[in-house]
Amino acid sequence: MTDFIETPNKAVALSYDGVTAPVLSAKGMGEIADEIIAIAKEHNIPIREEPELVDMLAKLKLDQEIPRELYVAVAETIAFAYMIKGKVPKQAN
Repeated sequence: MTDFIETPNKAVALSYDGVTAPVLSAKGMGEIADEIIAIAKEHNIPIREEPELVDMLAKLKLDQEIPRELYVAVAETIAFAYMIKGKVPKQAN
């Protein structure tokens, strides 16, 4: 599952396999952010605006696991993505 979070002119993408901590899979500003958002929309991936979370996640390196301090905020975002898609995590099945 991939989840995208955006703010105007800034976007990040998270990848989550349901087993390990989510990782930062893309980040960018300006045109790159627009491209990330366009790809998310093209693939019907939920987008959520969370400016403060985007700012914190944008400081990470690509493919870096999110830090423990952001687990709750990112878990809420992943739960949002699952809810929008009408899915449940694999462990919940």
